[in-house]
Amino acid sequence: MKRNLDPIDRRILNELQAHGRMSIVDLAERVHLTKTPCSERVKRLERDGVICGYSAEIDPTEVDMGHVMIVHVNLAKTSDRSLEDFNRAVRLIPEVQSCLMIAGPFDYMLKVRTRNITEFRELLGEQISQLPSVMQTHSFAVMESVKETSMIELRN
Repeated sequence: MKRNLDPIDRRILNELQAHGRMSIVDLAERVHLTKTPCSERVKRLERDGVICGYSAEIDPTEVDMGHVMIVHVNLAKTSDRSLEDFNRAVRLIPEVQSCLMIAGPFDYMLKVRTRNITEFRELLGEQISQLPSVMQTHSFAVMESVKETSMIELRN
């Protein structure tokens, strides 16, 4: 459901996306509100499901998870049941950071993060290729990540 967000809500959301750990006092100052109305707006945005959660951004190379592969997946069948089964199963693989259903020459595109190519190869053979209805996969090594973000810029 589309939410009607006023300019202050949008500023709050932009600030929290960029600086999720900032205090309500700092947030209120940045969006030109006092503490109480700012806090009430944040609680409403959380309660309404606009803010889904908070997280820390981790440097993958610092935790030895710098290897990224893109995997195109073709399914043998694309009935509603097959798609639901695939979706449910792929969500259980923690190394799959992103799974997008695609309209095009393949059915899904996965972003997979592992320690190295050997670990990826094992994951591909033992889990990804064994997902429901998988007929074929094509894997592409990511040489460099030029831009990655989960931020959604909200304009007034």
